[in-house]
Amino acid sequence: MVSMVRRTLTLGSLALACAGGRAQAQAKAQTPAQGQTPAQAQAQTQGPAQSQPPAQSQAQAPAAPQMVVVLNSRDASVSLIDPTTFREVRRVDVGKEPHHLYPTPDNRTLIVANAMSNDLHFLDPQTGQVLSRVRGIDDPYQLAFSPDNRWFVTAALRLDRVDVYAWDGREKKLVRQVPLPKAPSHLWFSPDSRTVYVTLQESDEIAAIDVATQQVLWKHPVGRQPAGIVLAPDGRHLLVGIMGEDHVAVVDVQARRTVAKVRTGRGAHNFRGMGDKRHLLVSNRVDNTVSILDMTSLQVVGQIPVPGGPDCMELTADGRTLWVTSRFAKQVSVVDMASRKVVRTIPVGRSPHGIYLHDRAPLL
Repeated sequence: MVSMVRRTLTLGSLALACAGGRAQAQAKAQTPAQGQTPAQAQAQTQGPAQSQPPAQSQAQAPAAPQMVVVLNSRDASVSLIDPTTFREVRRVDVGKEPHHLYPTPDNRTLIVANAMSNDLHFLDPQTGQVLSRVRGIDDPYQLAFSPDNRWFVTAALRLDRVDVYAWDGREKKLVRQVPLPKAPSHLWFSPDSRTVYVTLQESDEIAAIDVATQQVLWKHPVGRQPAGIVLAPDGRHLLVGIMGEDHVAVVDVQARRTVAKVRTGRGAHNFRGMGDKRHLLVSNRVDNTVSILDMTSLQVVGQIPVPGGPDCMELTADGRTLWVTSRFAKQVSVVDMASRKVVRTIPVGRSPHGIYLHDRAPLL
């Protein structure tokens, strides 16, 4: 039975006013092709003119580079990496088992979900500075905002439920806890914000929840240990990484049936769009590869070797560089997308999982 629990989480001094839309970089990622490795540069900003004398101005120091944020899930910490030097510059303590992270709709704050300590950390998405902490969020393994910015949802994996919050730009109010056995893991909203899709890792299913009523609409078996999930740009087909097998299941959400299985590699786990609304990156944790999947033809059009159990991925706004957490190797792998090769590995903490770039390609 669905339990009715109401709780209000006030962000207070953060003053998080929604500007609308999911956090997306304006630059559009390109399909992999010949190209150069990305130039690493820092922009300089000009300071305000001095009042005495009026003609003088004073240049400010070069702007600090935007940090790459990496969650070390077994170390209860966040690694901050300078993308211009490819070095970890500092490590920040957060809650226990930080697995996933998500920007607020206005893109001013990055939320780190700490599953075992039952709380959220709010970070500056560019510098990684901790701004605030909100306690009393039960088992936030995965999290997401709806496209219309009215809803905030967390997947409580160990508690077998999905928590739905109403969001007004400043407060999250818990509306309902929706039981979903077993082990709800990854989330994806429909473009109209009416439905959230969830993978259930231990019952080998996916589920669809009506967001407004918080009712489970349907469930569908997809294969052993489903993990990552996205809705293709056609709005009809869900792509599901079948981590316990070797493929991506394609589910027709209207017919509610599996219509294809695309073999990518053993341990097919998570997804990252390439920003062109056609190509999807698939991390295969057991085979140590990242596949490039054409969502139109449902064909694998490329494979990239990535060591150490590739997991979560982020793509730079220009589409030239892919950052991948290597879950079993305590490192982040940096891939040049032109050559499709790992060009650097960067040591981080234990079991690196979620990763975020502020200046990034669109999610699909």
